[in-house]
Amino acid sequence: MKWLKNMIEVWTYAMKNTLFDEGVVVFFVIVPLLYPLLYAYLYNNENVREVPTVVVDNSHSQLSREFTRRVDATADVEIVSHCQDMEEAKKMIHHRDAYCLIYIPKDFAKDVAEHRQTVVELYSDMSGILYYKAVYSSCTEVSLEMNKEIKAQLIPGATEQQISAFQYPIEYKYVPMFNTQSGFATFLIPAILMMIIQQTMVLGVGMMAGEEREEVRKHIASPYVIGKKPIEMLIGRSTVIFTIYAVISVYLVCIVPYLFDLVHIWHWQTLLAFMVPFITSCVFFSIALSSIAHDRESFIIMFVFISIPLLFASGISWPSSNIPIFWKGFSWLFPSTFGINGFVRITEMGATLADVQHELNVLWIQTIVYFIISYIVYKRTYGKQLWA
Repeated sequence: MKWLKNMIEVWTYAMKNTLFDEGVVVFFVIVPLLYPLLYAYLYNNENVREVPTVVVDNSHSQLSREFTRRVDATADVEIVSHCQDMEEAKKMIHHRDAYCLIYIPKDFAKDVAEHRQTVVELYSDMSGILYYKAVYSSCTEVSLEMNKEIKAQLIPGATEQQISAFQYPIEYKYVPMFNTQSGFATFLIPAILMMIIQQTMVLGVGMMAGEEREEVRKHIASPYVIGKKPIEMLIGRSTVIFTIYAVISVYLVCIVPYLFDLVHIWHWQTLLAFMVPFITSCVFFSIALSSIAHDRESFIIMFVFISIPLLFASGISWPSSNIPIFWKGFSWLFPSTFGINGFVRITEMGATLADVQHELNVLWIQTIVYFIISYIVYKRTYGKQLWA
């Protein structure tokens, strides 16, 4: 049972060393605790109301005034000014007196009267995309409603039933199934939570590996390394990382969604069975990737900026069918790609393990592959003389 004793010694020393390393604690504990709160707080206001909007009405017609009145009556838009021209409206947006501009052309009412399609233009300050979404949705709803009324006027003398059939040849109803508010927090935060687990783990492990390689170059051996085999060191240290992130993951996937009232319709058995291979694959992925860390700081510089590309490559914010095959294949190297897709389907869509079997299988395959690579990394890093 010497091997078990050796692994326990490695686990004890590694846990103590990890918890007393301020830099590692920042990535393993502080960042996972605070970042989700920051992101969730920023995006928690999923919809905006009464967006200040200006109107340039060159039509000056009863129809254009009716359109403006109805848009102003919606919950998402507040018409704060009617400007004489576009320059005046641009100045108001520049000074943040308004965030959107509705432009009604001169021939607006004339085109409708002559049965020609007309156009209403919308301009928005894109520094806040929620402003654009709110005003665009309101203008779309008003235009559809007025379209129905204009259609009804084209069949004078028709019965209400005929008018209704003409307005709604095919009746439809828009019902968001999972993201009921069509909000950014419900859409984005679950993916960010999975990305935080992977990225902070990679940075923390890379920092520790860089420091150890500096010690190896100086021929300094930590006490827990002497007399230990690579497999004992690997299992002991990976268990430390898994233990820390098992606790952190409970906070990320259970407490944060509850605090900010995000969609969480998962079953704990399903979530547990999915998170175990995801965390495990992240652990060995981090150790395998740490082989390129030659000092304590270089790994942070190399890897800290890759989060956003990985988020897009996962297919959560851009259709995976439209991602070039090279980048799609590149994203398959990272546990976050399958962790994000599986986690979103489990937490927001109530998926079962059978529904995410593909993601689950790939995570286990990644665990095995990166475990082998990690073992090779450990064996080459420390040298045979340390455990002979």
